[in-house]
Amino acid sequence: MQTTSAQKIRIGIFTLAGIGVLVAGIFLVGKKQNLFGDTTKIYGTFKNVGGLQIGNNVRFAGINVGTVEAITILNDTTVRVDMRLQKKVTPFLKTDAIASIGSDGLMGDKLVTIAPGAGTADLVEKGDRIATVNPVDFDKVVGKITGVVDNAEKITDALAGIVGEVKSGKGSIGKLLYSDTLAKSIQGTVNTAHQTMQSIKKSSEGFSQNMDALHHNVLLRGYFKRKAKKAQDKADKADQQNTDNADKNSKSK
Repeated sequence: MQTTSAQKIRIGIFTLAGIGVLVAGIFLVGKKQNLFGDTTKIYGTFKNVGGLQIGNNVRFAGINVGTVEAITILNDTTVRVDMRLQKKVTPFLKTDAIASIGSDGLMGDKLVTIAPGAGTADLVEKGDRIATVNPVDFDKVVGKITGVVDNAEKITDALAGIVGEVKSGKGSIGKLLYSDTLAKSIQGTVNTAHQTMQSIKKSSEGFSQNMDALHHNVLLRGYFKRKAKKAQDKADKADQQNTDNADKNSKSK
């Protein structure tokens, strides 16, 4: 079966379209991976990359400026992450910049975030190493949260038991809230204290009356008069001494 000219044209069109799609795909992937244009490479070391993969984004000041080019295990405690960055970002990247590993959103892909350094530091050059901050170990965080939840559950159970005992009238608080016996006992104590205060008040009034009677008693009247006179003489003597001192001070001036 011979191929007609129309069929050849259609095959050529589909072939060119396929080649165009392939070229566009290569261009898009290459652009995303910063394969085209001027780039520079830097690296950082981490104890744990937290699921970071080759090809993940690198952000500087919240902008995608590069990709992760390689992840290499140097030893049992160190992992090297090589990053390819766009050349346009190098005038703003200082040697005291700090790289950390985070997530693109709450559940997004991992990425490297570079925080700008101080304005007085030197610029990063190709192949330089920058400081890093290790990512949070979520397994440890989850373990701590689980422990807190378990403790909270135990505390809740204990509080529920205490509330149950209080409601059943057990303990001092339970008896105070739900038992009439303790309330009556407290009321009796208050009444007794009130009666005692009344007795003390009456006794003090009687004592005052007795003292007044003694002052007017014929046998003791002289005693109280002598006592009053001594007090008056002492006061007069003190006044006279103050007057003499004042006169001396005025004369000396």
